[in-house]
Amino acid sequence: MRLEIGTNLAHRNEPCFSPAAQLLRRFPISRRQAMTISRMVFGAALACAAASVQALPVVLSAAGANAAAIQGTVDAFRLSLGPLNANVAGSFGSGRREINWDGVPNNFAAPNNLPGNFFNANSPRGVELSTPGSGLQVSANAGVAPVEFGNIDANYPDLFVPFSAQRLFTALGSSITDVRFFIPGSASAALTNGFGVVFSDVDLPSITGIEFFDLADQSLGQFFAPSISGNETLSFLGVRFSEGSVVARARITSGNQVLAQGNTATDLVVMDDFIYGEPVLPRVVPEPSTGLLLLLAMAAAVNVRRSRRSIS
Repeated sequence: MRLEIGTNLAHRNEPCFSPAAQLLRRFPISRRQAMTISRMVFGAALACAAASVQALPVVLSAAGANAAAIQGTVDAFRLSLGPLNANVAGSFGSGRREINWDGVPNNFAAPNNLPGNFFNANSPRGVELSTPGSGLQVSANAGVAPVEFGNIDANYPDLFVPFSAQRLFTALGSSITDVRFFIPGSASAALTNGFGVVFSDVDLPSITGIEFFDLADQSLGQFFAPSISGNETLSFLGVRFSEGSVVARARITSGNQVLAQGNTATDLVVMDDFIYGEPVLPRVVPEPSTGLLLLLAMAAAVNVRRSRRSIS
């Protein structure tokens, strides 16, 4: 198991004092007033600085020749998110949800495509999937169609292996899958505090991975799954954000090739289990600069009133 404390979060907070500085330039104050205001502002400045500090993502990853090789890391990520919640509508507020694809009905599995909203409408787990490609597909169960995407190319069952038997998942016509979070069973956008994916057959480093985005669609960082040589291998990548539920979207890149008849080039990658924190509604938090701006505006107003009195 590999544990990392990342530092590649995108800065999302603007400088706290930019509006306040503009206000002071407009309403100059005396030295005595400045000293008084500085004492008042100091505590607020500390709060502003604390709000601007970026929490670090906690990354868990592992790769191995079989499910047992990554099981401990997967379980550690599960534990960090909390207990597994039922697949019902509404938010539990904490805990986690999972998708292992195995309960998908045959009519929504290969050779048929999976509706992107299946795991928010049909089986409410607060996730909607999309791709810039031609569709999404879950592999078939034995006896229905060739397993492990053998319906696309007969060689694929020798390349891929499930983590939790027996279905797998892939985007079609693209190596990109976008995951958006919702309050399960609703159209209300939600946030999660962590997201992880089990990948199958990651051969090349620094290609397969996940990029996270906040509610403003600003990147929270990109992380990569570990690679391992050979076929029918498994890799896991899970990222949890210690500051809480901040992720509105996750973009998964699975390899650099797309599944297609006759294509066995490196690096073809498919997915199995999705594991993520319970989707919750965004919290409304005022900008740190708002309080400072109000405080300085009041001080400036007092200064203007005193100036007018001295003139009269």
